[in-house]
Amino acid sequence: MIRAWTVRLAVYLAGLVVLALGITLNVKTGLGVSPLVSTAHVAALAIPAPIGDTTFVLYSSFVVVQIVIHVLMYCRNRDLQIASTIAKDILQLPLSMVFTRLMNVFEAAMPMMTDLVQGSFFASMAGRLLVLLAAIVCTGVGAAASLDMRLIPNPGDGIVQTIADVSHLETGLVKNIFDGCSVVLTLVMSYALLGCNMTIGVGTLAAFLGIGRVMALFDRFVLPHLPRVGYIS
Repeated sequence: MIRAWTVRLAVYLAGLVVLALGITLNVKTGLGVSPLVSTAHVAALAIPAPIGDTTFVLYSSFVVVQIVIHVLMYCRNRDLQIASTIAKDILQLPLSMVFTRLMNVFEAAMPMMTDLVQGSFFASMAGRLLVLLAAIVCTGVGAAASLDMRLIPNPGDGIVQTIADVSHLETGLVKNIFDGCSVVLTLVMSYALLGCNMTIGVGTLAAFLGIGRVMALFDRFVLPHLPRVGYIS
């Protein structure tokens, strides 16, 4: 039992780190940011502020929405363990604080690929597209791995899981829908606050199409094997 929980916690923490890396890599390509944090990126440019700080505010709003949904679910179904569910929702706040600080660390440690020396591979379009692919895979795998452990979810993924639970839709599909709505809202905010689009690009659209599919593939081909080694209770 102790070994099972140790492995489960290790997969969960690794998932969060990989997720933070994936989101940051998406920004660093200069091809557009991840859809989930695109609204936070617009706010960071408008204020200006570190993207980790505006992401924390965004994540806090996600926590509030989850609490409202769970209360409404409890009103319809008294079998829901409302106290533990709300407690898990609230615990997402300190988690998101740590997670967004990790994003700030990655942001400070990695240069924008558009600022690299011209002629280097990672300054080229081929290099940026390769890093974009890595960002999509990292974001999808990190999100799925941390969610599948059913511990405390990252708020950005927790709200997707909550909507998937209440709608009985596949998590990957809900992720695609949620990201699509984020892209539309980001475009509205961009032109309202900045007067132009400085956030949505080919990288955003690629992430919109790819992250949910990576999550779905992870859940289909990796998740079925996790209970056998005790990752999930």
